[in-house]
Amino acid sequence: MRKLRHRLFWLLTAFCASLACGILLLLVGAIAFRGWPAISWNFFTEQIRLVGASGGIFYNLIGTLILITTALVTCLPIAFGIGLLCGVYQRQHKWRSHLMMLLYLLNGVPSILFGLFGLIVFVKFFGWGKSWLSGGILLGIMMLPTVTVAFIERIEGLPAKYFEAAKGLGLTTTQVVWSVIIPQSLSGLITGSLLGLVRAATETAPIMFTATVFAGATVPHGVKENPVLSLPYHIFILAQDSFDPAVGAKIWGTALVLVGLALLLSLLALPLRLRIHEEARHH
Repeated sequence: MRKLRHRLFWLLTAFCASLACGILLLLVGAIAFRGWPAISWNFFTEQIRLVGASGGIFYNLIGTLILITTALVTCLPIAFGIGLLCGVYQRQHKWRSHLMMLLYLLNGVPSILFGLFGLIVFVKFFGWGKSWLSGGILLGIMMLPTVTVAFIERIEGLPAKYFEAAKGLGLTTTQVVWSVIIPQSLSGLITGSLLGLVRAATETAPIMFTATVFAGATVPHGVKENPVLSLPYHIFILAQDSFDPAVGAKIWGTALVLVGLALLLSLLALPLRLRIHEEARHH
């Protein structure tokens, strides 16, 4: 009876995994099939023309890269500090669990609320208007839980013998951090960063209030009132407001580029995640 339940459970999980992979492949395949005709060299090197019916996505791609780079620069130092604090210096402190709960709650906040927060704080209170810096910081806050939790889990997954050996050599806690913990946990920080960037690159709601416009922006030359174009907002506006059949191919082409960017970041994170699991399996 136990073997039968085990077998049924295995079949059920295999079915669910196959179903999820099948849906993902179907979606990616549909986007690739409909978007591929729009892909060309000019599509990547020209700016938008005729309200999206002609031209390419050059400044949309540049704007998206500016936003996610700003988000990464904003998020990494904070995630690094919180990770070391929770994973090393205050590992047994009672408020650590509260901080972890806050991170999980932050990860579950709807993106539209982040957008409203950015509108109130950065656009109105700071007076930046729509700015690439507002959107980048906001996306950095959004990806903070993913990066921090991945870093903390990597630190806590390190074998205890590493710490014991370092302590046995007479190293201080700070020396252990720099010589053992950071080198061994860096893969967790990088993996979390890449996964966080995937989310940041595909979000629309936070940046539509704070950082991006549909047309008219190029490369920013300041902070205040310096919006950028972006891929997610480009797709959102064209899909909502355009009835021109010529725009359809451009929408699918832009979606294919965005999916390709997300897949690229995910594939870059995959070897590091496999390395973490492989090391955990041998300890």
